[in-house]
Amino acid sequence: MELSPQDTLRLNVLLASQPQAIRINESTMTVCGLSPKGEAQVKLNPTGRDEQYVKRVKELLSGYVLGSPGGYPVYLQRWTRMGQMRDDSLEQLLLLGEPEAVVAAVCAQGLTDELARRAWWAMEDATNARHMLNKQAVVDGAMGPVLARYLVEHLPFEAEPEQQIDTVRLVLQPGLLDPWEIDGLWRKAQRKPAYYVGFLAARPDDLPAPLAAHPAHATLAAGAGTETTAPLHALLLRALSSAGQTYLDTVQRVFDKPSNQDVVNLALDLVADYFAAARPEGKADLTLPELLADADSWLQRSTEASGLCAVDGIDGAQVRALRVLAGLGYGVVRPVFSDSTAIGSLMRRKLQPVLAPMLDALQRLR
Repeated sequence: MELSPQDTLRLNVLLASQPQAIRINESTMTVCGLSPKGEAQVKLNPTGRDEQYVKRVKELLSGYVLGSPGGYPVYLQRWTRMGQMRDDSLEQLLLLGEPEAVVAAVCAQGLTDELARRAWWAMEDATNARHMLNKQAVVDGAMGPVLARYLVEHLPFEAEPEQQIDTVRLVLQPGLLDPWEIDGLWRKAQRKPAYYVGFLAARPDDLPAPLAAHPAHATLAAGAGTETTAPLHALLLRALSSAGQTYLDTVQRVFDKPSNQDVVNLALDLVADYFAAARPEGKADLTLPELLADADSWLQRSTEASGLCAVDGIDGAQVRALRVLAGLGYGVVRPVFSDSTAIGSLMRRKLQPVLAPMLDALQRLR
């Protein structure tokens, strides 16, 4: 099948005008081109089956843009989705009328704010928006707030908790949303606890609705930590502050009703990162009984821990809790998750013996 002479002429005129991006609307059989002056459209006149005709259109575009009439090599999908495209070819990808080529562009590390604008015109899609908000150049540019507000509007339609968490984390990057929009997301988290995990990931020290500081905070703040106790002193001061108490309360909300195993694993990793200063040797891969035993041993052997326990108003159980929480991770839930695919209420019942001691450690700091 060949393109009609009329379509061939019009498409060549469109390409000669040096468009910034091209998209193909297969439902209306229209080719659209974006230029600084606006949009140009070519209404196709198929000489055969629509899908075959669109394939010929893409071959024409590829031949003109890449010098390769075979069309965009979609077999490179996995490679391009990993962001491995050369930065100097990104403009060309947006001229192929191929959705997978747009995905390759938005995944590329060299994506700029201007190219993000063109890619968004070519293909508005929530997954593309998330890819683009992982690029600092886009977050800092004009497209950042545009993409963030689209994702907030689209968020109620995200069914997977992991995507909800990632979306909330991305849109909460500084400068993307107004304070009232952030407060709105926080209120919605009461019905969608997975949103709280996104908040914990994005702004652990600046959560909405701050709570009062722990009563021991003022006493701890009055004395500076010694050279030996300084990292732990700072960590405990952080946890007992108003921001820290809000963080701990939010963690409690997440574990009150986690929806699936991924939410639990993500939350455990985030808590461990928050308390990482209590485990300078790095992440642990221990069950909860092993973590509790390790914390008891650590209190005895660590001069930093014993020095902090000697501070007036500080309970040794609080210092022990820092160590326990710093060791959270998949190892804690492996006894439950390794042979179970349970989600929802069944998963929560299975986790109860694991979560209860962990939440008790959390409560020691509240």
